Amino acid sequence: MYCNYCGKLIQDDAAVCAYCGVRVGASLARTKLVRPRTGRKVAGVCLGFAEYFDIDVSLVRVVWLITAIMTCIGFIPYVIAWIVMPDEPLLLAAPTPVSAQPMANA
Repeated sequence: MYCNYCGKLIQDDAAVCAYCGVRVGASLARTKLVRPRTGRKVAGVCLGFAEYFDIDVSLVRVVWLITAIMTCIGFIPYVIAWIVMPDEPLLLAAPTPVSAQPMANA
């Protein structure tokens, strides 16, 4: 497989090009900013930003916490993002098909 950005040969199962660092293949970041339903700590705001910008969630949480403690205004944008960011849509399981077995005579 070749990187579409730099044109170098990379591994077939690679998610990121080892030469230029660009994401390759079908592993693209989210296109919509949402609060995921799994992996939340409080409201999922930091996890949503981390997935949207494709960075580590721990880094986002630490930066947000330092900003909140140092400036005392970091909590207000968190609450605003909690209200404004939509939840991730529910993924419902597909219904199982009813088998066409003949009924036994009773």
